[in-house]
Amino acid sequence: MDFATLLLFVPACFVLNMAPGPNNLLSLNNAASHGFGASCVAGIGRLFAFAVMIGLASAGLAAVIVASEAIFNAIRWVGAAYLIYIAVQLWRSRPEEPDAKGEQTKANIVQLMRREFIVAAGNPKAILIFTAFLPQFVVHDRPVGMQFLCLGLVFLVLEWVAIALYGYAGLHLQRLLATPWARICFNRICGALLGVAGVALLVGRRS
Repeated sequence: MDFATLLLFVPACFVLNMAPGPNNLLSLNNAASHGFGASCVAGIGRLFAFAVMIGLASAGLAAVIVASEAIFNAIRWVGAAYLIYIAVQLWRSRPEEPDAKGEQTKANIVQLMRREFIVAAGNPKAILIFTAFLPQFVVHDRPVGMQFLCLGLVFLVLEWVAIALYGYAGLHLQRLLATPWARICFNRICGALLGVAGVALLVGRRS
């Protein structure tokens, strides 16, 4: 991969990383509810899911998943069901007590990471990105595996930056969420948006 290709790939990739979506909404909510650090650590779950997808794309297995209607729909349905489940959980959640918030955050880190992983892994659009977007920047007369590795690493670094930026935005939302009622409203707004994303994923058709 040459420098000119990298100059084209980085801005195009970063637009995808920063696009509003279920995972970025989770980062926003995690930071507002648990803090910036918790949001960034939880994002590791998303990065791991994307790393697996990049590995599948480089091995050609992702193309098989996209080509198989049954596998693709199964991933779509599971991902949609989990998004709706998270939406219901956020809608029904209650704000944590200030003095117990630190302990609660530590206890929930693994759960937050698992949530990020499942949302990322259950989104078939992410698979399409790695099977349709990354190959556009691969030069076929050079080692493909190494190019996928380099492009994948750049993608993951930029995704980490997006996680941090959304987390930073969510951190500043804490000032507006000083009251329990405000936090309940925020969780319900996030839950409603995730629910809409889940329904859209459930009823959407593959192009």
